[in-house]
Amino acid sequence: MKIDDDQMYHGAALIQVAEQSGFTAINELAINGESHRGAYRVNDGIGLYIKYATSPNGIEEYLFNFTESHVGRLAAIDSVTDSLFLALVCVKDREICCLGYDQFSELVERRRDALGGDEEQYSILVTARTNKSLRVYVNKSGTKNTILGDAVVIKRRDFPRRLFE
Repeated sequence: MKIDDDQMYHGAALIQVAEQSGFTAINELAINGESHRGAYRVNDGIGLYIKYATSPNGIEEYLFNFTESHVGRLAAIDSVTDSLFLALVCVKDREICCLGYDQFSELVERRRDALGGDEEQYSILVTARTNKSLRVYVNKSGTKNTILGDAVVIKRRDFPRRLFE
């Protein structure tokens, strides 16, 4: 059977979860019988949503796009789990950024507030500079290379440890 890229990159994250103390099970996460690609239930109540970006753009940012549909799906997943985390796999740097759903929501809200409404797509950016913590942020609307608010600082070792705290 052929291996899809998402299976390979999701697998990298899932193996780290499975090797963590406190792990008991990983299952597909379905809501009302509908499965959501990239969404998993860890143990009993932990939601995990995995996205990947293969390489950073020209200014060393990994770009993760979330459509309004993705944002709604994440809200639905959050409503049926005790906690929800996004595993943003930065393939070239071989790092996994563990972003809490509350942190993700706050970044989306920044963009909504700055624009005065919803967007069709939200771009979450991650930098993985050598010997530094990961930085997650959104840019100002219509302006590249200008961070909107403060970056969220994520320790490199947070994934998968943070899921089980």
